[in-house]
Amino acid sequence: MVLFTIFCPIVAAILIMVGAPARKTALAASVLTFSAALFLFASFGYGRGDFQHVTSFAISPEWRLSFTTGIDGLSLIMVLLATIVTLAAVWFAGAIDKYENAFYACLLFISGGAIGAFASIDLFFFYAFHELALIPTFLLIGIWGNGNRVAAAWKITIYLAIGSFILLLGLILLYQSVPLGSRSFDIRALQAAAGLGQISADAQRHIYLLLLIGFGILVSLFPFHTWAPEAYASAPAPVAMLHAGVLKKFGLYGLLRLAIPLLPEGARHWTTLLVVLLLGNIIYVGLVTIAQKRLDWMLGYSSVMHMGYIFLGIASATILAMTGAVVLIFAHGLSIALLFAIAGELRKRTGTLVFDDLGGLARVMPFAGLAFGFGVFAAIGLPGLANFAGEIMIFFGAFKNGWAMDGFHLFQIATVLALWGVVISTVYMLRAYRKAFMGTTSEQWRLLVDLRPGLRVPVTLLVGALLCYGFFPQPFVRMVAPAFHAYLSANRTDLINMQSCSHGAVRRPRAFGPDEGNAPQGVATRLAR
Repeated sequence: MVLFTIFCPIVAAILIMVGAPARKTALAASVLTFSAALFLFASFGYGRGDFQHVTSFAISPEWRLSFTTGIDGLSLIMVLLATIVTLAAVWFAGAIDKYENAFYACLLFISGGAIGAFASIDLFFFYAFHELALIPTFLLIGIWGNGNRVAAAWKITIYLAIGSFILLLGLILLYQSVPLGSRSFDIRALQAAAGLGQISADAQRHIYLLLLIGFGILVSLFPFHTWAPEAYASAPAPVAMLHAGVLKKFGLYGLLRLAIPLLPEGARHWTTLLVVLLLGNIIYVGLVTIAQKRLDWMLGYSSVMHMGYIFLGIASATILAMTGAVVLIFAHGLSIALLFAIAGELRKRTGTLVFDDLGGLARVMPFAGLAFGFGVFAAIGLPGLANFAGEIMIFFGAFKNGWAMDGFHLFQIATVLALWGVVISTVYMLRAYRKAFMGTTSEQWRLLVDLRPGLRVPVTLLVGALLCYGFFPQPFVRMVAPAFHAYLSANRTDLINMQSCSHGAVRRPRAFGPDEGNAPQGVATRLAR
């Protein structure tokens, strides 16, 4: 079933390229892929931190290279996100004026590449599937985009190509850092080698920095963020939905899957650097977002800004905060896809997304106004919507934190500053909602019609997922927490012992609170309830 989820959109894309009906084939593939992901979700074994539904095909035994796929709680959440957003994006695409078959094929290649990367247990295919998804992104923006689309396409391509090259160097060094007898592309084998201390502390520092920069560029970590707002403003709405909602999360997934479990000493060494950069995402980019005068640019910058919260959860390296980071990855993917979808419809109907040209659209498009409002309230972390659960777990987990032992430490300062990001995001999101949908309706917009019934289906899907995930986050928390529990407990105890000895005192290890040490869910599950 995992293989079906990966290859269904890829095979459908190939069929479309050879002449199959584009929209019908893409919709059918999206529905089937989403159904397969729901099956995996329903059949998932809770409380297990290992991979399930594992399938492996040997490719090069001498290199220990095999095509291996499987899911644990972390990868299943990412696959579910990808299938939901893919279905919504394909549904929203509608009729395409030129090269319709190529457009839908590119969308499905992005989806298949993202799902393949999330479900791969082999480093080679983890990287290769992501690269498969990057090429269609360039074509979709450059051919079907808006505004200065060619410049935006080249900019995103150059940035992401550099990030991918740096990431490739880091992955090669990671593979070579393991002793020859234990060397493997299998992520499980690398985790076992890291658990035995076979990756030296010095190697961890160098590899982690390369992975942080490579993944950081792909995620738009400050100051490598300038490609994202322009690309999303120029991209067709379905492309912005897929890239901002799904593909950009590959870098965050990579840090959670590789950098923290395999390179704990490297993560600890570069903690201060990452905290400074993520605060740039939250504070600096947040203030830049307030200054935007167009809805599409505002949404692009807001997507960059919210990555800072997820980086904060990853940097703190506690079960609570990292579980919250995964929750927020899923929630942000849904909310930003919803917002870009509505913005794309507004661009089609009005021809502009300048705030001063809009206003009062909720009177003539009440369903669109309501749906956009749900996206806005989710983005600012309103309780009852999915983003709230993720953000509050990140804030509690980061404030409690891990690497430091005593006193008012770095993560507590960072958490206090990051809380101001909630205020900033509230300002620009509510301002955008008021400018576009509230107030007096201009004469030129009085004849606009609301979203047709067909488009209300994907909107309802995204809003329903946000509400369901917001009111009932516990199943997702129970699914994700065991994936982090084993290696975080061991790594944190070792690091705190090292820190204690370096200060000339032996202290009782305190990696987590009592609940976190005794159960995989621990504090995260109680907070989710």
